[in-house]
Amino acid sequence: MVDVRVGVLGPMVATVDGQPVDLGGTRQRAVLAVLLLARQRLVPVERIIDLVWADTKAPALTTLYGYVKQLRRALDPGRNAGPQGELLARQGPGYVLRLAADNVDAELFAGRVALGVRALRQGDPAEALHLLDEALARWRGEPYAEFAGYAFVQPEVTRLTGLRLDAVEERYAALLALGEHAAVVGDLAGHAAEYPFRERGHELYALALYRAGRQREALDALRAARAVFADELGLDPGPALRHLESAVLRQDPELAGPSGTAAVTGPAPTLPERTRNLPFEVNRLLDRPGERAAVDRMLGQHRLVTLTGPGGVGKTTLALQVARSRPDTDGPWLVELAGLGAPELLVETVGAALGLPAVATLEQLATVLGARELLLLLDNCEHLVAPVGTAVATLLARCGGLRVLATSREPLRVAGEAVFEVPVLSGEQAAELFDQRAAAVAPDWAPGPGDREKIRTICAELDRLPLAIELAAAHCQVLSVEQIAGGLDDRFALLADGPTGVPDRHRSLVDAVDWSYHLLDAAQQRVFRWLSVFGGGFDLAAAGAVVGGPALAPVAALVRKSLVMVEPGTDPRRFRLLETLRQYGRSRLDPAELAAAQAAHRDWVLRYAEEAERQVRGPESGVVLAGLAQRQAEIRLAFASALAAGDGRYALRLGGALAMYWYRTGQIVEGTGWLQAASAAAPDAEPGVRARALIGLGGLAYLAGDPAAAGRSMRDAVDAADEAGDTVTGALALAYRALFETVAGVTAVPDAIADAGSAVALARQVGEPAIEAEALSALGMLRRIAGQVDRARVDLAESVQVARRCGHGFVEASSSWLAMKVALDLTDPAGALAAGVSVLDLLERDSDVTSWLVIVHTAAAALAGLGRPEDGAALLAAVERHGSRYGFVPDLMDPVDSPRQVATVREALTGEQWATARQQGWQLSRDEVNALLRVHAPWPGGPGGRTVD
Repeated sequence: MVDVRVGVLGPMVATVDGQPVDLGGTRQRAVLAVLLLARQRLVPVERIIDLVWADTKAPALTTLYGYVKQLRRALDPGRNAGPQGELLARQGPGYVLRLAADNVDAELFAGRVALGVRALRQGDPAEALHLLDEALARWRGEPYAEFAGYAFVQPEVTRLTGLRLDAVEERYAALLALGEHAAVVGDLAGHAAEYPFRERGHELYALALYRAGRQREALDALRAARAVFADELGLDPGPALRHLESAVLRQDPELAGPSGTAAVTGPAPTLPERTRNLPFEVNRLLDRPGERAAVDRMLGQHRLVTLTGPGGVGKTTLALQVARSRPDTDGPWLVELAGLGAPELLVETVGAALGLPAVATLEQLATVLGARELLLLLDNCEHLVAPVGTAVATLLARCGGLRVLATSREPLRVAGEAVFEVPVLSGEQAAELFDQRAAAVAPDWAPGPGDREKIRTICAELDRLPLAIELAAAHCQVLSVEQIAGGLDDRFALLADGPTGVPDRHRSLVDAVDWSYHLLDAAQQRVFRWLSVFGGGFDLAAAGAVVGGPALAPVAALVRKSLVMVEPGTDPRRFRLLETLRQYGRSRLDPAELAAAQAAHRDWVLRYAEEAERQVRGPESGVVLAGLAQRQAEIRLAFASALAAGDGRYALRLGGALAMYWYRTGQIVEGTGWLQAASAAAPDAEPGVRARALIGLGGLAYLAGDPAAAGRSMRDAVDAADEAGDTVTGALALAYRALFETVAGVTAVPDAIADAGSAVALARQVGEPAIEAEALSALGMLRRIAGQVDRARVDLAESVQVARRCGHGFVEASSSWLAMKVALDLTDPAGALAAGVSVLDLLERDSDVTSWLVIVHTAAAALAGLGRPEDGAALLAAVERHGSRYGFVPDLMDPVDSPRQVATVREALTGEQWATARQQGWQLSRDEVNALLRVHAPWPGGPGGRTVD
């Protein structure tokens, strides 16, 4: 069998039995890249073509077949007979590359990095250094270097590039663990400067400085990092940097490296034999070193630490791991309280666990423990919060050597208590736990092709709760991973058969949640049930609207009891339910209560959306659009529940309110889908409601490149608004009907100009400057179509001025875009670029998508006119990349000017220049595009120095 190896860490190379082979041209190599990235999974022929020829017309199938033939000839010269023996095999509708991970340098690299990190975590820095050096030695340059213009490789390039930085930083960590702080401090300074947003680099640099005896400089480095995160990202540093800064200030002994360890003469001291009652591990427990270290530090600083979190998050497991590592002379001792139903027996229960059956009062217990140094682990206190809190407060006051580690679904609320909210597992930890438990119940189990991604999805669906993951993985003895994933829609039925010998509350997922639910009073239970109709996060105002009353007290109680999560860093504060808890809450709603809760939820969503509609054409539009984006899950739920309930009129009202949001954020497919479904469900809705929805449909059809459909919608909107007597909506619909029907060739330009002028007059008559600005924008565009360029400039300048006065940023940007076109008509590329750059800040403020895309597209032609066609080609590629995320293509929306703009750029470049510039442009972020435009701003001082005229 031949030994085939492929390298992608740099330009793609391949060897067969150690000899390099020719992989052909870029497209042929791209086919190989698609198959490599599939990792021995089938890739359909259509998918290969879509990915490799995304930037051009799809070739004949024979072209792909020829490439595959050439790749086979290069990589598998001795092809084994039969498709199952082939390296590059045809299988069903596509191809599969059966190349083991060890034969691809990127996979070998990733494997070595994982082993190196594991060795470092297990206390073997020398081995870690060796493995990480091996991994980094495989790096020859940018991964998949010749495929910069291909979108399909970008996620893998991002993954590998990030992994390389992880490897570099872990290598520094290994060197620090080996006492090489003096040797690496300079390199770490450079690394932190080059990658200012990577916390790990700042952490290692500060640690190296501290170990080199430069405490002041270490603090300066940490504070500089804090400033970078605050100024550039608007964020606080993470817990690792905050802890390190605190530890440096305290000169914490834990920061000392190998060279800081005191020399020991004679044999090492041994701890005396301790008495304890902690259970031995039955299963190999998933280690959570970060959480374990954090809790251990807290116990060093506080005498009472309570671990909180929802049922099944792993509080008991973590507490036991911490307790087993404690050096207390007389302990630790575990007291299990889950089965204790009588609070008056609390002292006797603690005494019995400590081997003190004669203790009957809290005073006696305090007397016995007064001279001891021990850790008391009180497990599952949530149903006895008040009596446990009283007892703990008394014992801590009387027993100076006592420390208490408690687990509870809510804090004990005792003076001096430190609370550690146990987080759910990370994605990597969750997948590792799934593998462990699956292998335990089925020793021959191994994930099949494609199972890795499904396992990650299962873990995410289960909120990465350890209990839920363990229960799901146990089904691997009988079910496939695909079947387990499919069963999560009814997770409480699927995850209902846990092992014997565990507490009842851990026998099934529903038991775990039941335990918490039944600790609530009736009012709290109702609030919890009704909050389950939310699809995502919610604030107190939303919660109050849905549950029908003040929400602060009940939501705060549910947060304390770990049934509602707080979204940190939000202001106003937002909350959410884990998906498992949300589904449980929904299951507790009877049909009538569910209908009532959903109706209340819909009412709140509609009120929010209609208030947003009133502000979206004003100076607060950026805040309004951001708020709507944050509530997307709720909006979708409201549409779905309204249509399921047969309330098409509601869906039409909601769709009409969201029309401008969908338009500005480029959500063509979603907005059109909801509006069409609502229209079909409410054919007899009153005309005023239909008019607003029809305007939304028309705008989205125009964005999608169907001006004829857009014009028909606007014509129907004019008629409906007239029937309703709604002059404001009628003026808006009239202006856009004139524009869209002209673009579609349905209406003569003079008639359209007259209609747009009438729309301007109507808007002025009713005192609606925002609608006036939109109508003026349409009028200016129509005059340009008619060849009345000078009058178009006047109308557009007036539109910009009116829009600025009323804060209607969308129209200011839209009319500035049209002014760019007029400037290009007049052979004034500098003026065109100036008009576009003048509204960039506004577009960023509002997170506008569609206006930004068309302005950048038009600016490409302006740059070509200024002698910068390479930059123009880069901008066109950036527009294509960013627009593809939304299904928005300027060529479709603007079929006359857009192709001409592309031709202006293309004709100024050779084929090679065009391709190179497009490759560069495909990588540009939105911020980088804006920076490129501002660099070429044709007036001193940048965009603030000129206005559209």
